[in-house]
Amino acid sequence: MGPIRYELIEESRYNEILDYLKNHFHDEPLNMAVRLFEKGETCERLEEYDLNTMKDGLSYVAIDSESGRIAGTILNGISHRGDVEEELEKMKSIDDIKFNRLMGLLFTNNADVELFKKYNVDKIFELRILSVDNDFRGKGLAQKLMEMSEQLAQEQGFTLLKVDATSFFTQKICTKLGYKTMKSIVYKDIKNENGELIYDVPSPHDTYKIMVKDISRGPKKVWKHF
Repeated sequence: MGPIRYELIEESRYNEILDYLKNHFHDEPLNMAVRLFEKGETCERLEEYDLNTMKDGLSYVAIDSESGRIAGTILNGISHRGDVEEELEKMKSIDDIKFNRLMGLLFTNNADVELFKKYNVDKIFELRILSVDNDFRGKGLAQKLMEMSEQLAQEQGFTLLKVDATSFFTQKICTKLGYKTMKSIVYKDIKNENGELIYDVPSPHDTYKIMVKDISRGPKKVWKHF
């Protein structure tokens, strides 16, 4: 392994990123809980979501400069006022139970917290997909990707960052970086009409948290993009 370089994701890399995520995002806690897809499989609706996010031009990829391998990625997108409600309406016509179960949890709780009203903003910088290859974990890549995303958000004039932190480890990084929890949902408290768990999420991922960071007056750091 060599030094890691970080690049904004350009259109020429879209398919490469989607292929990477098929093999490295399957172990995200909610994916595992609803069995949205297995390693190497394609989930068309999730890929469409990822692709639309990358088209916002705010996503990063971490690359091992020695091998050229993707070491990790973060997909960031823009959420506008009214988007969440629109997505919830669209889901009524989607018959993919697993996708609805996953995204429905996120969209419903995001609608509940009313971030646009609370912070009086018209757009939010969302850190949506964060993944690091197993071979590169423990080296601070996830935190670096989040820090670079924050810097980019400041440069682009955003004042609020938001993460749907479904993973215990993502929550730890968010807390370290100064995010605050707007809502916390305990997975085991969500059950169907028969009293069965809907989200059987493996430990230590006990909660889903909506976490935000107000960067309207935050200090700016300058990162070099290698």
